[in-house]
Amino acid sequence: MDIKDAIVNRFLSLCEERNIKINELATLSGVTPSTAYSMMNSARRDISIRTGNKVKYVPPYCFC
Repeated sequence: MDIKDAIVNRFLSLCEERNIKINELATLSGVTPSTAYSMMNSARRDISIRTGNKVKYVPPYCFC
């Protein structure tokens, strides 16, 4: 597993933990939904350090 896979796995696990969709977590983390969906596509996994940091620091609570 490389760092890109780890970021995608973390993103998906946060979605599952909080019972929210990829689009919602993207908005909460400050990543555009199009970036989040392109991360999920294994052929297009261009994940920058900035994107990885945004996923890392998602607020702990969602008032959705």
